[in-house]
Amino acid sequence: MARRGDKLREHILWTAKDVFLEMGYERASMDVVASRAETSKRSLYAYFESKEKLFLAVIDMVRGLFLSRLRMPNDYSEKPAEALVMYLGRYLETLLYQAQIRMIRVSMAEAERFPEQAAQYFDVLFTEVHARLSAYLKATFGLSARHGAETAHKLLGQVIYPRFQRALLGLDPLVKTFDREVLAPSFDLKPIRRAVADFIELLQKQ
Repeated sequence: MARRGDKLREHILWTAKDVFLEMGYERASMDVVASRAETSKRSLYAYFESKEKLFLAVIDMVRGLFLSRLRMPNDYSEKPAEALVMYLGRYLETLLYQAQIRMIRVSMAEAERFPEQAAQYFDVLFTEVHARLSAYLKATFGLSARHGAETAHKLLGQVIYPRFQRALLGLDPLVKTFDREVLAPSFDLKPIRRAVADFIELLQKQ
């Protein structure tokens, strides 16, 4: 049965995402997207009037997926230490996932052409993640807004540096498989557990 309406639009977006990841923005074409989506160019242009609009829609979809898969710290556990470990672990796993890294690279390559989308993508990948963590620390440990924000900044820095930067530059292997719902049991949480333990120990001394 042929796809129509929202189902066709969603199918086009997922197909276009793969095309942009594989070919980059410049080399990707509406012809290729239509062919791989097994739809007509007329149908494609009915939903997205240009490659630019299609690319921006793909980035918007990816941003939404990122936050929905990350969720909130208190979604992971009622125990604060475990909630922090799992939230930060899921965040790093999502950043290191090969499709995510490739999309970040594509977005960076097109930042001058689409500065607004680059700024929005940054907000999702970093600003919103920091805001969620900061709010959780403030509510759970009774920190001031400033202290919560500073602590969140330090924790995130410890978690993503240098693993994310090395992966982004192709120096370390990427996460090949990704469960949309849960953190992979094999994902290495040891450095994150140490960072969280150090944070809680420091709190207890204050």
